[in-house]
Amino acid sequence: MAPDMLEQSLALITASLEDDKAEDIVVIDLAGRASFADRMVIATGLADRQISAMAQHIERKLRDIGIKRVMVEGANGSDWVLLDTGDIVVHLFKPEARTLYGLEKMWGKELDEGAEGNVTRL
Repeated sequence: MAPDMLEQSLALITASLEDDKAEDIVVIDLAGRASFADRMVIATGLADRQISAMAQHIERKLRDIGIKRVMVEGANGSDWVLLDTGDIVVHLFKPEARTLYGLEKMWGKELDEGAEGNVTRL
């Protein structure tokens, strides 16, 4: 994905999450740290229905700007929904599941001395 398209997609995803009242939205820069994506977005929803709606809205909005291949896992009422655009991975959690998996701790700057500023809280 071209850098401008990556930033446009990231802005669209975070704006959609804010519109859907997602809590504690975090963007982690994975460039040079992971081969599976350049950015990771993590957000919390309070109910299955909210999380499912957030995933559907993101998928539709990405399709509208030309990103057709978005893989979605767990959208049928689980504590964790994953959207994978290829360059951006979005994790939508219920609060308990987010705490359990601790992705911010796994990928955050605390583990990498040279990764200052790779986590952005919105």
